[in-house]
Amino acid sequence: MQRFAVGIEFNGSQYRGWQTQQAGVISLQETIEKVLSTVANEPIALHGAGRTDAGVHATNMVAHFDTHAVRSIHGWIRGCNSQLPKDISIQWVQEMDMDFHARFKAQARRYRYVVYNHPVRPALLHKQVTHIHTPLDVASMILAASKFEGTHNFESFRAAACQSNQPVRTVSHCRLIQHGCYLVLDIQADGFLHHMVRNIMGCLLEVGQGMYSIDHIDTIFAAEDRSAAGVTAPPDGLYFIHADYPEQFQLPTAPLGPHWLNMPE
Repeated sequence: MQRFAVGIEFNGSQYRGWQTQQAGVISLQETIEKVLSTVANEPIALHGAGRTDAGVHATNMVAHFDTHAVRSIHGWIRGCNSQLPKDISIQWVQEMDMDFHARFKAQARRYRYVVYNHPVRPALLHKQVTHIHTPLDVASMILAASKFEGTHNFESFRAAACQSNQPVRTVSHCRLIQHGCYLVLDIQADGFLHHMVRNIMGCLLEVGQGMYSIDHIDTIFAAEDRSAAGVTAPPDGLYFIHADYPEQFQLPTAPLGPHWLNMPE
């Protein structure tokens, strides 16, 4: 038995999220497992570093699988990519020790949320960015983003259906960066609650639209109530870009992306 780690890029627009669901619901996990099983000529179970929502994308979703099949690295990559839908691509494959686990060994996860702030909506980036046509107070949004750094109770920023046992998370960085017409929220934490990034982005957009002050974020945290925060931002602009692992595993370094953004790492 061998264990392999894989890096997966996908456009999640046509999928109901990462995790396999009931029959008839198209998920990324199930779609990739079917192709891996064909290439391996045996059933394959795939374990991902994160569980993205419907419509969310990834530039480097780390996952792993076990197999008895003997294939070259090139064979795994070419074999899978020749059969996967065009909106999913295996970027790299690496053989791992059996103690590696894509989900449980991850020390941190990192997302980027991309807003296109322009009077006219984009066509080529349809479903790949969130379009806001009105001007935003970017300076206030940048200051507000720093409010989310550190260890906090994120009860007000998780979905009502979130199944996590406790809402405390440590955010190592939360930065809003202006890059031309794009606003990019770059956030890394030891873990994320259901809809946490989208709810944070929704809050920042309301600050940018002048709906409330930067300091009101403290009030939202103190409420520990989802209804105290703003609307959930759409999934379109959200990208899973990185999972951090102990150095012993020596995983490949991949560009953070999204690649079309051409933004400094």
